[in-house]
Amino acid sequence: MSVVRTYLNPASMGGMALVWIFLYAALALASPVQDAPSLTMLAGLGAIQVLQSRVDLFQTTRGTWLAVLTKLLLSYLFIGYTDALNSSFYPILLVPVVSAATTMNGWATASVTVLAIASYLSFLLFLNLEDLNRYLFNWNELFVRMGFLPIVGLLTFQLARANRVEAKNYQAVAEDLARANQELVEAEAAMRRSERLAALGQLTAGLAHELRNPLGTIRASAEMLRKVSAGDAVSAEMTSFITTEVDRANSLVTRFLEFARPLPLKPAPTDIHEVMDRAVAQFERTPGHPDVSVYKNYDPAVPAISLDSEWMERVFFNLLTNAAEASPTGATVTIKTRPIEGFVEVSVIDRGSGIAPEHRESVFNPFFTTKPSGVGLGLAIVSKIVDEHGGQILVDSEPGKGSVFRVLLPA
Repeated sequence: MSVVRTYLNPASMGGMALVWIFLYAALALASPVQDAPSLTMLAGLGAIQVLQSRVDLFQTTRGTWLAVLTKLLLSYLFIGYTDALNSSFYPILLVPVVSAATTMNGWATASVTVLAIASYLSFLLFLNLEDLNRYLFNWNELFVRMGFLPIVGLLTFQLARANRVEAKNYQAVAEDLARANQELVEAEAAMRRSERLAALGQLTAGLAHELRNPLGTIRASAEMLRKVSAGDAVSAEMTSFITTEVDRANSLVTRFLEFARPLPLKPAPTDIHEVMDRAVAQFERTPGHPDVSVYKNYDPAVPAISLDSEWMERVFFNLLTNAAEASPTGATVTIKTRPIEGFVEVSVIDRGSGIAPEHRESVFNPFFTTKPSGVGLGLAIVSKIVDEHGGQILVDSEPGKGSVFRVLLPA
């Protein structure tokens, strides 16, 4: 049978303990029998009542049964010691009944109530039924006393159940609010990143356009100089340097333009696992790639989705390369897929050094890099490609333990 735990803060628990101690002390003072056994039983009832919300043992199902049955036993002994059916303390049987109603389910509450009634009626076994006239009640009085136990137990159980349902509803609302707040924070971060990307994209497009023509002129001039100075080793070497550097600069300009211009997407229903396999194969064919192994953890329940396979292959290749470069030699990089609430999630997981908290929001910004020879456009272009697909890219990282890049694409 299930038990519902009640969590109280220390201040409220201490206050309730004092209240229970005061109430049982008042009962002891008002009792017509104030000897050691009766006071010990009342003290035991008070101790169990106070400890039930404080001791871990009593928070389990068996522990709750132990506490309730101990209260029932002490209540039964106390009533029997204080003149049994003539005892003024018969309402003390409500203590175990109410305790069961507030901490246990309906069947358990009913069972404890039946036990309480049976225990009180058991005092009849010790009496001469022909001599009941000398007692302070008649049969009707006996049934009235017993009738209160199920009535109070049922009312208490209904109230406790309503409180538990209300508490669960409040908890669900709190979880929804926390989730909505987290989504809002992420959306605000994505919006700020998009605004920065838009501004930098316009600047980059203008610079790239202005640089491409001079670079073309420089390269053509270098080629002409190489032909004119044929046979001159120094000139040939210099023109080769010029041509190589111009090609490198031109490649960088091309990457700038890819970042700045709208992507010419050609979406089609695609098996994303095939795209990821091609990215892995491309990574493994790359000369001098980091010495890591790639573990594929694909969920077969992932459906085909609409995407541009060439651009998305570039996303996965870039993320896989970054993860491999961040990992120690011989480590494993995991690529994982799963369907999640209308999206397909692709995770690239490394066990590297992680990302510093102050850098986490900037990793998708253009020109941000921690690599000595990096340009800082790789993840910016990855973010742009994912955004163009109507998706989202997130990063979770813990310094010293690695990073997880999660790509969410509409299913």
